Amino acid sequence: MIIKRILLCLALLAPSALALADSPAATAPAKRDATTFSESQINEITSMAVLQRMVAGYEKLKDDQRLAWTLKRASELNPNSGDMRLALALTYARMGKKSETYDLLLKMKEQGYGIDLSDDARFDKVKGTEAWDYIVESLNMNLKPFGEGKVAFELPKGDTLFESIAWDAKRQQFLVGSVREGKIYLSDKQGKLKEFISPADGSGLWSVYAMAVDAPRDLLYVTSSSSLYFKGFREQDYNKSGVFKFKLSTGKLIDKILMPTAQGGRSLASITVSKQGKVYFADALHNEIYTIEGSLPKLVIANPKLTSVRGLALSDDGDTLYFADYALGLFGADLKSATGFAVNHDPARLVLGGIEGLFYYQGNLIAIENGMSPKRVVRLALSKDGRSIEKMMPIDIANPAFTFPTSGTLVGDELYFIADSQRGLYGQYGDLKHPDQLKAVQVFRSNARYAWNEGGIAGTSQPAQRLPATQPAAASAPAPAAEKKN
Repeated sequence: MIIKRILLCLALLAPSALALADSPAATAPAKRDATTFSESQINEITSMAVLQRMVAGYEKLKDDQRLAWTLKRASELNPNSGDMRLALALTYARMGKKSETYDLLLKMKEQGYGIDLSDDARFDKVKGTEAWDYIVESLNMNLKPFGEGKVAFELPKGDTLFESIAWDAKRQQFLVGSVREGKIYLSDKQGKLKEFISPADGSGLWSVYAMAVDAPRDLLYVTSSSSLYFKGFREQDYNKSGVFKFKLSTGKLIDKILMPTAQGGRSLASITVSKQGKVYFADALHNEIYTIEGSLPKLVIANPKLTSVRGLALSDDGDTLYFADYALGLFGADLKSATGFAVNHDPARLVLGGIEGLFYYQGNLIAIENGMSPKRVVRLALSKDGRSIEKMMPIDIANPAFTFPTSGTLVGDELYFIADSQRGLYGQYGDLKHPDQLKAVQVFRSNARYAWNEGGIAGTSQPAQRLPATQPAAASAPAPAAEKKN
């Protein structure tokens, strides 16, 4: 199972990773038998697509030595992947290499990973020592809940698939978006819902995936796609998506910015709006970030080395856009110069993969990491120039409510977010596989200022990575006609 997950991760990284942006485009030597590769030859490879094929091949051949060399190389190129490190540790253990297994697992412990290996038979060859017992105990310690956050309220149980939440500060109420219904509800802090916007109103909303509130301008922005999860899905709407602009106070549709169709569809799962009223949204499938000019989408960031763009966050001055790549970590874009950069940090101490939600808060980034084990909410203190992480403070870790935390919204100093969207109860075609397992959706509350004056964990001691310049408007997609409702 671990190897299958690694292959998926490596597939996402093809053709190359951001960390490889400045590396030679080396691949496996031409017309050579991979079964004869030495460790030094494998270490010359920078193509994740090649490494992907090699992992699959060596696994099939049961060539553990070359599998270990390949996984080690892939881990070096993708330091934010815990699955890849665990696969390497399993390979070492299968080979009976105690020192290598212990060293790797101890490094994972230092990075904050929590794994229960107490009864894992796959490590039988390296068990039975005091050092092993210490490692198991240490990794289990990292699985213990930490923090003072708690469930704030629950949303009613039902076939709604709530995956987005936003806050209207003026009216002191939440907005909750449904993937299944394409509806937006109003909610108080007790979880009492009131229908606000519906496809039946004439808006034409499909599945609601993300929302952003611009309260000073009385605006609500919603990303919506005609997905198979949507109960009202129609074949003629296949592959349609866009940003819907509403009047926040009334729910009246102001504008509909449709995206050009793209092969494989689009996943507009992230959106944010600056204090200056500028909107940015991401397509996680095509790894592009757009803004809106007039009634048209305009491409702002397009880097083929990205793998899956998720959370977006803007600095208070609106000049820097931070975004999380689920596999590769945190990056930023200087919007004035149209250049990108990797957020500098020490991967030996801080893992930034698996980030779903991202928020800017008083010179910090708050991240929801649902791809980390254990799942957690962390605060990342940025350097003065905003390009490095000076320290990390865990806010809430391994809370039992964190079945699958997704998106959230800041309400003053509090971060409210959906702790479990229950997407796992649905099949790949959007059908509800386990209706008997539906439960109330828990909305969690974490304090963004938790342990504000504590030292935290040092975040960076490494030279900054370099990232190719972000592509400006010249790469923009063709703009479709916008639909309006006045």
